[in-house]
Amino acid sequence: MTHADKTPPPQTESLAFELELPHPPEKVWRALTDPVLLAEWLLPAVGFKLESGAAFTFESQPKPGWDGIVNCRMLEIEAQRKLSWSWVVGDIDTVVTFTLTPTSSGTRLSLVQSGFRPDQKQNAAGARYGWKMMSERLIDLLVRIL
Repeated sequence: MTHADKTPPPQTESLAFELELPHPPEKVWRALTDPVLLAEWLLPAVGFKLESGAAFTFESQPKPGWDGIVNCRMLEIEAQRKLSWSWVVGDIDTVVTFTLTPTSSGTRLSLVQSGFRPDQKQNAAGARYGWKMMSERLIDLLVRIL
């Protein structure tokens, strides 16, 4: 008798982060949906609208291998609960989803970026670094805003 695992490898990979924030969901939601605040912790947003299907971009200084533009489209909006958009940079076509869960001390914010292909491990590692840095900036911003 032989035994072989025939389970196909996953076709995509995801990054997942959780932040326990001492702020109410309304405040966290504002930081995720106000273009002025997004520019402070994530990237400047152009054409950002809270409408399902709305296209927008995040724009930054170009760097070698990147024109500084992230093309996005709103996928899912549940006020103060869930926000999801596509995140396309070159051939990297992923989905970023924020889920807000009220807690006794504030909000648990879950961030998932899904859809990295197995050959995009370096890109996923770069995104992991970026989200860690951006999460710190979000935490700092939430302390400063009302």
